[in-house]
Amino acid sequence: MRLDAAAEADRIAQSVRRALSRLKRRGVVVGLSGGIDSSVTAALCVRAIGAGRVIGLLMPDIDSASDTTTLGQMVGERFGITTTLENITSILEAAGCYRRRDQAIREVVPEYGPGCKSKIVLPDAKDNEGYNLYSVVVESPDGRQVRKRLTHDAYLGIVAATNFKQRVRKMLEYHYADRHQYAVAGTPNRLEYDQGFFVKLGDGAADVKPIAHLYKTQVYQLAEFLGVPDEIRLRPPTTDTYSLPQSQEEFFFSLPLAELDLCLFGLNHNVPAATVAAAIGLTEAQVDRVYRHLLSKRRVTRYLHEAAILVEDVFPPDVSAQ
Repeated sequence: MRLDAAAEADRIAQSVRRALSRLKRRGVVVGLSGGIDSSVTAALCVRAIGAGRVIGLLMPDIDSASDTTTLGQMVGERFGITTTLENITSILEAAGCYRRRDQAIREVVPEYGPGCKSKIVLPDAKDNEGYNLYSVVVESPDGRQVRKRLTHDAYLGIVAATNFKQRVRKMLEYHYADRHQYAVAGTPNRLEYDQGFFVKLGDGAADVKPIAHLYKTQVYQLAEFLGVPDEIRLRPPTTDTYSLPQSQEEFFFSLPLAELDLCLFGLNHNVPAATVAAAIGLTEAQVDRVYRHLLSKRRVTRYLHEAAILVEDVFPPDVSAQ
């Protein structure tokens, strides 16, 4: 799990240059969220092709954390990237994102209304024997919180509505890419890519994904080497999707990321659960449960990785290979 950060950064930079040559694109567009993954991706692209050929987009909405834009701008300044602010709130309002989300929440919390905030959360994977079922946490304007188990229909409604956010952001990234004949760089790390923690044709869409092979802890190693600001490296990873503060563990992974990294590594390399358990301070039974959850989520989210299915191949083999 420990990287030779300099060698890995150079290897990824070379891969980015090869990708742009193959795609016949002159530069790269990166959506900057103020998080560790987009910051490292941007820094690697600068290392590959220079800051003058990298565009950073800041795309907050009304639910974004107050420091999202500031941190994204900080990344741009640190690495010399030109940044552009595109507030997507009005686009999302026009698409009915917030209205549709609120309607779905009211299916289980009827009193949800103006001034309320919300997020959806999962139980802890290592101690949960059954299915991981989502709950919604609602905070009223006076600060009182209520947590209710989501029905399947309400969960789908909330997710379908909030997925507008990732798809609108990707639409803007491709607008700038088309405008400048650039490629779009995706920012998923290995945990996110493997477990389907992305929106199909939203943040899952990209022309090149420089860090999709790296475990989250390895992304942090590169961040330190590349000089990503401490304010970002020391900040807990968030989804920046819901109006209440929300960690990625609460929303999707349901286990601290450092522990989950080692569990996924163990699963990928056939390491016995007992060995992983001893390394991270869990019981063998808990790691076995995490292994099962990882495999289950990998199966359930396979659809997200699938390309469009054709009746038959359109291009002859010699054409498609070119």
